[in-house]
Amino acid sequence: MTKLETIITGDGSTSFFHPELDETYHSRHGAIQEAVHVFIKTGLETTISKNNLNTVSVFEMGLGTGLNCLLTALWSIENAVAIDYTGIENTVLSEEQIESCNYVAAINVQKAADLFKKIHTSKWNSASELTPNFVLNKIESNIEQFSSLKKFDVIYFDAFGPRVQPFLWESPILYKMHEMLRTGGYFVTYCAKGSVRRSLIEIGFEVERLPGPPGKREMLRARKMS
Repeated sequence: MTKLETIITGDGSTSFFHPELDETYHSRHGAIQEAVHVFIKTGLETTISKNNLNTVSVFEMGLGTGLNCLLTALWSIENAVAIDYTGIENTVLSEEQIESCNYVAAINVQKAADLFKKIHTSKWNSASELTPNFVLNKIESNIEQFSSLKKFDVIYFDAFGPRVQPFLWESPILYKMHEMLRTGGYFVTYCAKGSVRRSLIEIGFEVERLPGPPGKREMLRARKMS
């Protein structure tokens, strides 16, 4: 197992540094504030409002620490919206690594501790009902081998960046994301690299450059138009 270094990000929440890749799991400027800005506000909330949804299916590329999943589950409770959540991960963190994450204390919201525990103790490769309105399907696989008949309303693309894993940001994988989305669905990512934006446009997405989270000038949001 790769040895990861626990770091404290700018908003006080934890993340990991991967020394072999020279890359962090989240923004050093703030793990929680990045996740809320990119995936909850710019992704989930936009998808629901633009498509007038009362139930939503989410696919996360890079389940990682479970932070995005936790924030989405809490949002589901607060807003009484049913969410079906699929997260894929090929490098499963150890129990010790998960216990080093301080998200429950940092978020300080009722039910956060229970949900975070359920996220990481639920079985892989099967669906688990974490709340009456939130179902989690954790998939242990890489994205190249993954296939799904299900179509998703929003994709959280939270892979390691193009500098260290460029193939994840190239046309074959991005096309796969396009095919996994319903028409009108959104793909959101913290990345704003020009080559990624151009590939998304060539595939058929309508792409927006939007203000990024603190510490990052821009991010990308792309909509499947047909």
